[in-house]
Amino acid sequence: MKFTNIVRQHWAALRALLVLTVILGLAYPVFIWLVAQLPGLRDKADGSIITARGKPIGSSLIGQSFTDADGNPLPQYFQSRPSAAGDGYDPMATSASNLGPESVVDAPDKPSLLTLVCSRSAAVGELDGVDGSRPFCTRGGVGAVLSVIGPRDARGNVVHPTRVVSVNEPCESTRTPFLSTYEGIRVECARAGEDYSIGQFVPIHGSAPAAPTVPADAVTASGSGLDPHISLAYADLQIDRVAKARGIAPAQVRRDVADNTDGRWLGFFGEPTVNVLKLNIELDEQHPGG
Repeated sequence: MKFTNIVRQHWAALRALLVLTVILGLAYPVFIWLVAQLPGLRDKADGSIITARGKPIGSSLIGQSFTDADGNPLPQYFQSRPSAAGDGYDPMATSASNLGPESVVDAPDKPSLLTLVCSRSAAVGELDGVDGSRPFCTRGGVGAVLSVIGPRDARGNVVHPTRVVSVNEPCESTRTPFLSTYEGIRVECARAGEDYSIGQFVPIHGSAPAAPTVPADAVTASGSGLDPHISLAYADLQIDRVAKARGIAPAQVRRDVADNTDGRWLGFFGEPTVNVLKLNIELDEQHPGG
């Protein structure tokens, strides 16, 4: 290939690079920015920032925790759903827990999804004065799971248990497992450092109602970990506690909840939800003494 042809090809490539850089790297971003400044779009383009007393305090698109310095829920505020994003609602660490339905046995340094759900449900029940029990959960707020050890059949099911261990209840924290016997075998509590994977893991339903009082969004994190909304059921569960803490009538709090309820998208997608940050701001503005 002649040297002049090489120069001609490189010059054409350079011109294409310069033209595309101007169009896609400068003109297009400026055009999008200008469109975002139109009335009705500017607030959304700036992050849907919410202000109170002239100061930005958050985004309507990102949830927040309403707890004290020790992580305890503040009773005068509606509580958000749990978050698995960093230390909670961290936009730089948005993620889910990546724990699935088969996560029922606690690791030494990490609770299972089942135990997380059980402990959160028990905590919500205590905070809001309702029944926090759930199927497959112990009264102590951990997963009600047994390791049943013994000979197995062709399908892998234990047919004659010789030992049964409550795997999520360590002996250091309890002397009496949630279940005394299983198929005639005394149930033991787990001992630190012992591996019970040799047994068949059996979740126990227990006596909790099939439809728990504490709704699912109160005990599970969203996929992003940033969800700013809660369900109407979870909001309703908290009304009496918030009203008592603020010294106002539950009917007033219920009206504030209605003011901050978002309907179904396009009228039929999804379920109505409550924006927790907006709701708590309205409560502070209307009832600052709470």
